[in-house]
Amino acid sequence: MPAKPSRCAAARLNGDMRATLAYTSARILLFIAALGVLYLAGARRFLLVGLALVVSGIVSFVVLSRQRDAMSGALVFRLRQFRSRLDEGTRTEDD
Repeated sequence: MPAKPSRCAAARLNGDMRATLAYTSARILLFIAALGVLYLAGARRFLLVGLALVVSGIVSFVVLSRQRDAMSGALVFRLRQFRSRLDEGTRTEDD
């Protein structure tokens, strides 16, 4: 039977997901806002979508740096945790 994650691990997982969800939601909202502004400015079809991608990408690079750092920190923590468990399993197998 697999072991249940501890409350601390479950809380950390929830925090990781929250950081990723917040960043992704903000990126989507910036894209929609860029679409609206560019539509009002007269851009249509492929030009509208292309410009909205570029503009929202540049704006999010500047505006969402704190959220991006939080998300990447959470992902790096999870990756290190996974690697340590993998190494521990390998050491246990070798013994």
